[in-house]
Amino acid sequence: MGIVAVGAYLPDRRLERGAIGDALATPPAAGTRTVASYDEDSTTMGVEAARHVLATLPDECTPRRVLFATATPAYMEKTNATAVHAALSLDESVGAYDVGGAVRSGLAALRLAAEAAEPTLVVCADVRTGLPGSADERDGGDGAVALVLAPDGPADQARVLGWGSSTIEVLDRWRVPAERVARVWEERFGQHAYVPAAQTAFADVCKATDTTPDALAHVIVTGVHARAARVVTRSLGVRPEAVVDDLGAIVGNTGTAHPGLLLARALERAAQGDRIAVVVIADGADAVILEATDALGSVVPRRTLAEQLESGRGGLSYETFLTWRGMLEREPPRRPDPTAPAAPPSFRHDPWKFAFVGSECEECDERHLPPARVCARCGAVDHMRPVRMADVPARIATFTVDRLAFTPSPPLVAAVLDFEGGGRFRCELTDVDPDAVAIGDEVEMTFRRVATAQSVHNYFWKGRPARGAGHLAGHVGGRPGGDA
Repeated sequence: MGIVAVGAYLPDRRLERGAIGDALATPPAAGTRTVASYDEDSTTMGVEAARHVLATLPDECTPRRVLFATATPAYMEKTNATAVHAALSLDESVGAYDVGGAVRSGLAALRLAAEAAEPTLVVCADVRTGLPGSADERDGGDGAVALVLAPDGPADQARVLGWGSSTIEVLDRWRVPAERVARVWEERFGQHAYVPAAQTAFADVCKATDTTPDALAHVIVTGVHARAARVVTRSLGVRPEAVVDDLGAIVGNTGTAHPGLLLARALERAAQGDRIAVVVIADGADAVILEATDALGSVVPRRTLAEQLESGRGGLSYETFLTWRGMLEREPPRRPDPTAPAAPPSFRHDPWKFAFVGSECEECDERHLPPARVCARCGAVDHMRPVRMADVPARIATFTVDRLAFTPSPPLVAAVLDFEGGGRFRCELTDVDPDAVAIGDEVEMTFRRVATAQSVHNYFWKGRPARGAGHLAGHVGGRPGGDA
């Protein structure tokens, strides 16, 4: 079994760790962490990572199964993978399952996929946080990764050579369902428990694959216990230059997604024949060794991890971060609260609501968003074909900056979008600077959580500045839109 493609997703926003120290009068820390926006969660980030992979995936590797792993699920007692499946517009015959509840679930999903007889999409995502001033808040990060694994074939960029595991029952990090943040035991205890487990798992996989530590070109050591990971890294006998940077200074630790994220980083820099070891410390330890093939680089995600690392947007205030995390309750707009979506219409309009599938007239090619039975141009009835618009670029035709509408991150920016090839749609913009938005700006669609009401998440699509277009900043041109 091999890895055909890997894609990552990092949220647009970055929080300077120094802002935490300034607000709480605590010792300052260097670097930044990624921050999921107010309308993102593990499900939406997982969708975005998977879209990066599927956009360039060979047809013969189309997934026949989806495994979604997260320690921060949007729903309990409801499969979150089905929303990922729907947003990606996968066929109904493709199974979708959650493999969640703990950080170790990410590597478990990868191992299940590696043992499957059919192409499998593995999606891992987490929103990591902690109480204000905690190490989890400071050192955590938000992000997602998606990997497609398929039976050995010419498209495999890296083949799985072997596994090693050491499972222990240890109370190091835990959270009961009713709690918002995890609890952590004293660090020295975790180090005492994890280091021997990681060394055992690594020794076992080296023996199983006939690999000596100094022969490894890239070594990833990560997990829920940073101190143990550092000790383990120094004890493995690998070459110092082979150790992969854990991205802690830029991204933070993304929990369930982090092993895959670092693997994406290693594969972007690997050469044919390189052997890559991944050691994950969480409720024990797991290790896997892979070997890059001559197909390395043949499937490149729509947006690489390197590009995303360079394009993050800083300037996020600590107060806004706390508000988005629900740690700081602020006065809401004096407007009606959002209403929960109803299950029957959501079920009936599944392709539109989750996959952003419109309709196109078979007689005159007019596009309709939302889909319609009667053509607005020629009047043809029930002569429509479905057309997926989620990956079609668009431009802003007009917009309004609304400072009165309900939104957790005011002001709300609403825009009318004109899609390439036809189709017009009015929607909310996200990840946008309201002072820089302009008519004619390039926009791409993104899957987001519009609101949560009565414990129901309302997922739909929003527009965002096209990545690589400067986030709508510094645009030269007019601003004829309105400001409510």
